[in-house]
Amino acid sequence: MLKLTAADGHQFDAFEAGNVNAPRGLVVVQEIFGVNRHMRAVSERLAGFGYRVLSPALFDRAERHVELGYTPEDAQRGMALRGKIPEAGVLADIEACAAAFAGKPVGIIGYCWGGAVAWLGATKTQSFKAAVGWYGGGIAAMKDLSLHCPAQLHFGGEDSHIPMSDVQSIEEAHPDVPVYVYNGAQHGFGCEERPSYSAKDAELAELRSLAFFAEHLR
Repeated sequence: MLKLTAADGHQFDAFEAGNVNAPRGLVVVQEIFGVNRHMRAVSERLAGFGYRVLSPALFDRAERHVELGYTPEDAQRGMALRGKIPEAGVLADIEACAAAFAGKPVGIIGYCWGGAVAWLGATKTQSFKAAVGWYGGGIAAMKDLSLHCPAQLHFGGEDSHIPMSDVQSIEEAHPDVPVYVYNGAQHGFGCEERPSYSAKDAELAELRSLAFFAEHLR
């Protein structure tokens, strides 16, 4: 874990993976379960493709050292913690991560809550060259925001948290954004620790994400 300081003076942890001298960087944004074992594994895997990765502990603004599992109780606690963190704080933290790459091209990728945060990074900051969101709830409510970098989105066709009407509204508002829907996939299909995990869909979504970053983080 690194200690980083946001523009408002808040100090937070960020999990670091990969070579510090890698030519490109990725900010990997957590689900509502913290920077837990799964998010660290995702960060390590993405770092293996030639990136330095930072995954900020966004919950540090509400409570430090939070790592949750995937029970209903964990989900409730994660949602409660998320509710205590203002958008401005989230933006400050991801911008501090981007700044830690010292001018190298940086992308942002997020999952669940992090998918929506990645969209915020693409629309409310100038810090990123590309953004990818996996099953980001709340993006439809922010569909009218203008993008400052290319974005790519991934959704499960059977996501009980994100209706297809929301996905369609995003597509209509941003026809240039690649939006992929995985038929039969549920919310959290990319997390191997959740019952909704779909290996084939997660693999395809990750390949598409990596190709997108390879194109835009030059």
